[in-house]
Amino acid sequence: MSEYQYYEFQAIDRPLTREDQDALRALSSRARITATSFVNEYNWGDFRGDPLKLMRQWFDLHLYLANWGSRHLMIRLPAHVVDRWLLDHVGNAIDGISIETAGEKVILAIERQLEDGGYEVDDSGSLASLAPLRSDLLAGDTRLFYLLWLMAVEEEGIEPDEPEPLPGIGPLTGALEAFASFFGIDPDLVATAAERTAFDPIPAGSAEAAIAAMDSSAKNKLLLRLFDGDPLVAAELRAKVRAGLPQVPHAAPRTVADLLARAEAIGAEREQMEARRKAEQRRLAQEEAKREQRARLDGLIRRGEVVWQEVETEIERRNASGYNLAAEMLSDLGIIANEHGKTVDFARRLAAIRERHKGKKAFLLRIEGLG
Repeated sequence: MSEYQYYEFQAIDRPLTREDQDALRALSSRARITATSFVNEYNWGDFRGDPLKLMRQWFDLHLYLANWGSRHLMIRLPAHVVDRWLLDHVGNAIDGISIETAGEKVILAIERQLEDGGYEVDDSGSLASLAPLRSDLLAGDTRLFYLLWLMAVEEEGIEPDEPEPLPGIGPLTGALEAFASFFGIDPDLVATAAERTAFDPIPAGSAEAAIAAMDSSAKNKLLLRLFDGDPLVAAELRAKVRAGLPQVPHAAPRTVADLLARAEAIGAEREQMEARRKAEQRRLAQEEAKREQRARLDGLIRRGEVVWQEVETEIERRNASGYNLAAEMLSDLGIIANEHGKTVDFARRLAAIRERHKGKKAFLLRIEGLG
């Protein structure tokens, strides 16, 4: 298997200047570089840059994958949106999850090694499907942290009696589904977590009421930041609105043991449904095969005696396709003979064919068992 590595970086909060792009070009002569991205693929060799350094200096998102199963994702975020306790807890439970300092921000770094390396990158770039995770975190949607916790659960780094960190993660967004797939999280475990919702929908008019109630000075600061092009304003405002909503009581949190038991049940249900689907496919295929066979047999019956001449013609071709077709026609003629009570006549004619062509071993092997 040939080597394959894929690197992609995205700059969201601040586009790359021409000087930035020139500095990146010095790291790779063949990378695709724009004002917002850096993409490179390797079928041999390796990237000379340090992804963490690039993230600290220029980028907000980074994805790496290799066809031997390595998966990396980095997200640069304001420190206040990161649940340090949960992430430190998960990071202590399993390898590959860490928080790196980047000035006033932090970088969430996620790594995992999968046994199956067959992850394909489409033309749009796989980071595009994961990028919304960052804006969701900025808006107060912390379901990504729950998925990281599930990774630790899978690797038995969390105790069975520990409760889940959120009420759930449903309904799943495309980005959450892409993350779970990219890092190979058990889909049955993800489905279990998604059976309960993480957040109650924001009631109609709540956003307007929450903004109206804000201090004028705070609103002016937000508007000035928006005027200056700060890309984080909208996400932070959504987070403020959500944080101000009254808390709705949820069902008691599920434990790790609860989640694993339910995931096992979901897996069994899925396997049963798949077995039923395959059984139905087999039934339909068998019915279709019977219809095709009946049409073929009726055609042979209509053609009458000429079919036996065609069998001889195909045998005399002395090649595999001729032998195959002759054997198929003889098999069908045997079925017709059985349907019409003419098995003795069929056996006699088949024996004569065997005698006439006794030197054609390849053909005789094909009709072995007929008659």
